[in-house]
Amino acid sequence: MKVTVNEDCIGCGLCESTAADVFAINDDGVAEVIVDDAADFEDDVQEAIDNCPVSAIEAE
Repeated sequence: MKVTVNEDCIGCGLCESTAADVFAINDDGVAEVIVDDAADFEDDVQEAIDNCPVSAIEAE
């Protein structure tokens, strides 16, 4: 599973708190994906996608 965070991210930190193994807030104050393949964390990623307030998380 490939996960990305698009430019709509507001850096609220919800994804990081939901899936800390996949997301982190970077020095610019927005989320970034910290794994190449998030397949092992699919349930947490889906929860982050479902709850992102600006729909900034995308998965393939």
